[in-house]
Amino acid sequence: MFQNHCNVPSMISSAVWRGVVAMIQSLRNRKEDLQELFQSTFSPFMGSALLALVMVIMMSGSTHWGVFGGLRYVGDVINHLLGLNHLLGLPETLSPPLRQHLLISDAALILGALSAALIGGRYRVVPPPWAEYVSGAVGGLLMGLGASLAGGCTVGGFLTPLIFFSPAGWMMLLGLMAGAAIGIRGLLWAMDTFPWGRAPPSLGNGSLWKTISPWLGWLVLSFACLWGVVFYRQAERYDTLGLTILSALLIGMILQRSRLCFSKAIREPFMTGDGQHAKAVMLLIALVALPSSLFLNKGLIAPYGAIPPSFWPGSFAGGLSFGIGMVFAGGCATSTLWRLAEGNLKMLSTLFFFAWSGSTCSALLSQFSWTERSYDLDFYNAIPAITKLGYQAYLPDLTGNWGWALAMTYGLLLGWYLLVRYNERSERFTIF
Repeated sequence: MFQNHCNVPSMISSAVWRGVVAMIQSLRNRKEDLQELFQSTFSPFMGSALLALVMVIMMSGSTHWGVFGGLRYVGDVINHLLGLNHLLGLPETLSPPLRQHLLISDAALILGALSAALIGGRYRVVPPPWAEYVSGAVGGLLMGLGASLAGGCTVGGFLTPLIFFSPAGWMMLLGLMAGAAIGIRGLLWAMDTFPWGRAPPSLGNGSLWKTISPWLGWLVLSFACLWGVVFYRQAERYDTLGLTILSALLIGMILQRSRLCFSKAIREPFMTGDGQHAKAVMLLIALVALPSSLFLNKGLIAPYGAIPPSFWPGSFAGGLSFGIGMVFAGGCATSTLWRLAEGNLKMLSTLFFFAWSGSTCSALLSQFSWTERSYDLDFYNAIPAITKLGYQAYLPDLTGNWGWALAMTYGLLLGWYLLVRYNERSERFTIF
């Protein structure tokens, strides 16, 4: 009996040890499950569904996704460093970065994509051929001009107006399509005319890097989540900045894992006839538009705070310039950010010249009064802004009811879908 009592501590110790081993094994299995989640690429359609969820969450918190404003701020900094701020009429002193929600959003998007790439073992420093840096610079310059004219990039000038029921988004889409068709022919000519060079070998293929990369990814993700949570818990001081950080972090991860790309949605039907990304973007708009209408109808979001005063000349001309530019750049604003986070060095050239051009063109348009706003005080149920580039167009106010606004939005989506499906079968609009 005494011997049995003596065995009790050893039995407890053994049970505890087995429990610890089981817990460690369980954690290891969870880590492997998470690792597999980050290593497996999911479809653009899944990416659209997840992105739609994040965008709806942002709207429920009275904010929305944007990109160009943050990059334009970077361009303002560049112009200050170059001493061009007085010539361009920029403010003597820029506002603090923490007051630039879109700048913080862009940084969080990069961190999200970077953490996903590191954890999934897909981060590589990829230097392009020398000519790609020039191509990226040309593309960045044209995208900066286009975003300045349209009042935003493929997010702020195209996606946001569409989910906020502004025809400005549809006009930019037409410009993007025309620009992509022109840009593809221009890029083919450039590749045939000029020597392109060979890409140096990529960095990040060693066994040591593959071992430490996931741990660095988890470290980056933990830091970014902590950053967002701290700001979210101080909402009375930072307003919606915490929600913006956490949402942009998720957006970066979703875009990197799904490879969802707005430039591919516009470009690929003309290049290869592939309409997968175009249909994924249509799905995104279809999923977000209905809940967006509820938020707008309830007054949780002010539509005229997000709709650019560019319908229709600015939207179309901006889309045309942006469409040409994104072909040369190899991506739009968002894909520039998440591809840079993966180590694509061409995107450094694109990002620098996009930001600088966006700041410079916006300042010049302002100096020549092209973006100076006047207001129609007698307009039905609203006071839209009017500029030389167009005006703020909001379908519920233009048509007088939500029924027509919803019918027009989903009807145009259906028309776009049928056009893409027709091209997939016939390759009628495909250049190659």
